[in-house]
Amino acid sequence: MKKVSFAEFGGPDVLRLIDSEEPHAGPGRIRIAVRAAGVNPVDWRVREGQVLNAHPTELPAGVGLDASGVVDEVGEGVEGIEVGDHVFGEGSSTYAEFAVLSAWARMPEGLTFEEAAGYPSVTETALRVIREVGVRPGQTLLVSGASGGVGSAVLQVARDRGITVIGTAGVANQDYLRGLGALATTYGEGWVERVRELGRVDAALDLAGSGVIRELVDLTGDPHKVLTIADLAAPELGVRFSGVAGSVPDALAEAADLIARGKLHIPVEKSYTLAEAAAAHTDSQAGHTRGRRVVLV
Repeated sequence: MKKVSFAEFGGPDVLRLIDSEEPHAGPGRIRIAVRAAGVNPVDWRVREGQVLNAHPTELPAGVGLDASGVVDEVGEGVEGIEVGDHVFGEGSSTYAEFAVLSAWARMPEGLTFEEAAGYPSVTETALRVIREVGVRPGQTLLVSGASGGVGSAVLQVARDRGITVIGTAGVANQDYLRGLGALATTYGEGWVERVRELGRVDAALDLAGSGVIRELVDLTGDPHKVLTIADLAAPELGVRFSGVAGSVPDALAEAADLIARGKLHIPVEKSYTLAEAAAAHTDSQAGHTRGRRVVLV
């Protein structure tokens, strides 16, 4: 089968499309014929060799955590899923023609494989950070870097829970944020004052790692009310870094419910082929994403 792999840590140029042996579903796992794989920042952070305890890497290594596709092997002990089912979920080495998933859910009706591949990690992350930052219905959450996949999910989950969201993003994404129910403003000079004009901030999330931790602490008045998934230096300022996933099966089940109820939709900004994986990583690292990027198989 075809698979994207890298034999050394480095930039996007270390990615290679290779021929590889097919993986197989062990106990408690399923294998899918991959139709699409989600592109996440963790993919290129692992490729660069950044220290990520949750994702230990032995070289050569495959790429990708998220995927959608058609079940073609069911491991021992797995119940409630059959060969031929359409699923989306999380596993390993998903930039490939076949991949083994450790967590999955059936795709909601009407969702395409391309769309479905963009949901697993971002919705798990969104649900986790909303829970960990402790924001409650009736309060206001500030989201820095709100237009990407995780931000798009946070905005919609928060709205469904009765939480007001202030989102920062580039000029081109202001209408996008407003369409997701957020109070939107641009980052850049004067952004803190613009946020203050929009209202009190009870909690804040840093999703972009753009060096705004001090300002978020100032806006909330308490480092314990700020959480980041992107700034590894944040703990030096007393701010928590959230990098370890919670229950992915539970998150996928909640995501499927939100999608089915029309409460969650994350658009696919751009799709790539397996041979274009390096370009997908380059674009992901550049930021300014609206929604999700996926690799089609």
